[in-house]
Amino acid sequence: MKRISILGATGSIGQSTVDLIARAPEAYAVEAMTGGRNIALLAQDARRLGARIAVTAHDDLLDDLRAALAGSGVAAAAGRAALLEAAARPVDWVMSAIVGSAGLEPGLAAVDTGATLALANKESLVTAGPILLDHGRRAGATILPVDSEHSGIFQALRGEDMASVERVIITASGGPFRDRSREDLASVTVEEALQHPSWSMGQRITIDSASMFNKAMEMIETKEFFGIEAERIEAVIHPQSIIHALVGHCDGGMIAHMGAPDMRHAIGYALHWPERRDLPVERLDLVALGALSFAKACPERFRALGLARQVMDQGGLSGAVFNAAKERALDHFLAGRASFLQMDDLVAGALDRMMGREGFDRVEMTLETVSHADQVTRQAVDDMIRVAAD
Repeated sequence: MKRISILGATGSIGQSTVDLIARAPEAYAVEAMTGGRNIALLAQDARRLGARIAVTAHDDLLDDLRAALAGSGVAAAAGRAALLEAAARPVDWVMSAIVGSAGLEPGLAAVDTGATLALANKESLVTAGPILLDHGRRAGATILPVDSEHSGIFQALRGEDMASVERVIITASGGPFRDRSREDLASVTVEEALQHPSWSMGQRITIDSASMFNKAMEMIETKEFFGIEAERIEAVIHPQSIIHALVGHCDGGMIAHMGAPDMRHAIGYALHWPERRDLPVERLDLVALGALSFAKACPERFRALGLARQVMDQGGLSGAVFNAAKERALDHFLAGRASFLQMDDLVAGALDRMMGREGFDRVEMTLETVSHADQVTRQAVDDMIRVAAD
């Protein structure tokens, strides 16, 4: 029986993980499940899977969680310390699906135990990739990618010599705005940005996909996880979302990973690795698909892609700055204080300020400096919003 924990159980990745575990409950012993403010869902799934402990990240919701779990035998806890304690419990496998930079420390706590970490929290690699990977090496942990693109790369590379890899291509659906000019994007609303044509995801990642910031993050993640130089990483628009990644080799051949747009494939692959097992995902009908199409991912239309190149070139704390600025810019877009296109400007401005006159390009990467860069960058974005409103 595999002992597991699910960090970020109430999000879209967490829910897909819960679905897979619930289909074979006899195969798993669930230690810990964590979530945010959706207490009803967290308690329901903790009861359903027989978790030993459920943790909400919010101290003020502890009483609600205790009440929802009364009589179940599932312990309840709340707050940052409880979250880190849950992540550090000894298990075989941990799903790291907490959204945003908040997922870094719990992921580190899990990997330090030597457990297999199924990494869906891309911010961990973007903000502090060298730190996470070093912790994994020292603890003898296995880190497996759960983003569909990186799972695809990982699978396409299986058994291959990295020295033969010429390029890696990740695909993007292009979101709801792939056919609109940059001028047309100026008036995009939150509601429009949430209409993703291919994937069913949470609010924040759906908007990140519409702005291509999600793809920008994945480009950085590819560099960090696989150790591939930035110039060998490409992104293309693929509206059907059937091919998730391609690996090109020095002999001109390419290996593609294909599958229906369903995150349970990448999750299930990480859950059962190194084996393959049956998964409840759609099987492709190539005749019904008929054709697959591709287009250039234009950095002039989607500036996030160019900003990702800048981060990959600068390295160091630029990823922490990029992610913090992106997260805070999205907060302002959701609140109606920033336009869709202004998110690009805010991230670009933060990178110029923090990696230039603030001197973050000369600071060594540690957990403390990553956290500091995150905090001051968020404040810088808030300052830019105030100036723009005056």
